[in-house]
Amino acid sequence: MTAMATARTEPDLSFLLDHTSHVLRTRMAAALGEIGLTARMHCVLVHALEEERTQIQLAEIGDMDKTTMVVTVDALEKAGLAERRPSSTDRRARIIAVTEKGARVAAESTRIVDGVHADALGSLSGTDRDALLRALRLLAADALAVPSESARPARRARQ
Repeated sequence: MTAMATARTEPDLSFLLDHTSHVLRTRMAAALGEIGLTARMHCVLVHALEEERTQIQLAEIGDMDKTTMVVTVDALEKAGLAERRPSSTDRRARIIAVTEKGARVAAESTRIVDGVHADALGSLSGTDRDALLRALRLLAADALAVPSESARPARRARQ
């Protein structure tokens, strides 16, 4: 450390969250890649199975822009995992419907995602795991719930 360096008074939360998030995303990408899915494809399948949802609704849930969502749904359709269909409640809207094959793949991808999460938390004691998850939920619901507006917005890391 040079004489000009400032002493940290708080832990580097940005580094800790960014690093662990990046490692988790890479592990998730590798694990889902083994069955031909991306994390975005998994997200769309799982949330489209929950209830009838439009492409726009699914994009909001998955925090995807329109272009990314179109590419993701195109890939799901090409793989025979989902299809665009007219909504049963709004004839002007089209929904993303998961095929039978897609439902089987979504069940497998959910097991994979749960396994990656369990492995990541596996090095913690039960008490530490519960405390970490409780703290992250509190941050996500309160202090870190909404991004700040900025003239130069931070680029959100996505895979």
